[in-house]
Amino acid sequence: MDGDEIEVRRSRRRRRTVSAYREGGRTIVLIPARFSADEERTWVDAMMRKLAAGDKRRRPSDQQLLERATDLSGRYLGGLAKPLSIAWVTNQSSRWGSCTPSEGTIRISSRVKGMPAWVLDYVILHELTHLLQPGHGREFWSLLESYPRTERARGYLEGVAATAGLQWLEDEATGESKT
Repeated sequence: MDGDEIEVRRSRRRRRTVSAYREGGRTIVLIPARFSADEERTWVDAMMRKLAAGDKRRRPSDQQLLERATDLSGRYLGGLAKPLSIAWVTNQSSRWGSCTPSEGTIRISSRVKGMPAWVLDYVILHELTHLLQPGHGREFWSLLESYPRTERARGYLEGVAATAGLQWLEDEATGESKT
């Protein structure tokens, strides 16, 4: 990620392996102590490219979200849900996603970025289903259950919400959780 602070940590115990991870706004690169300055630069560059590729897979662009939504609609909703747009947003602190059926727009909370792909797929499908069924009634859940990881994803999101101290919203009519 551009603009990240990079911290290189050398270890005498590390012989051949190099690894990197993100911590807050920093990237930590772990290398053997014996590496030269040139080897360090080469490996830091390689690890930054590797992390960026992983970020791209886990954090798709808005265009990639739209392509993913189109694919998911085709696989699980018979292609009936056709969003006009789908975008990441940063202003959703109590929802994983939202949908405006009358406009055909879907917004996915940036808090979902980096979660497993099957969880993102569930959140997208949940919002796609709202294009067909605005509420959380029986028809809504019947359509959404075509996705085989529905319950697993709901459990994952509920666990994240509980860990973060967020309220898991309940639908008044059905008692079902909202995204």
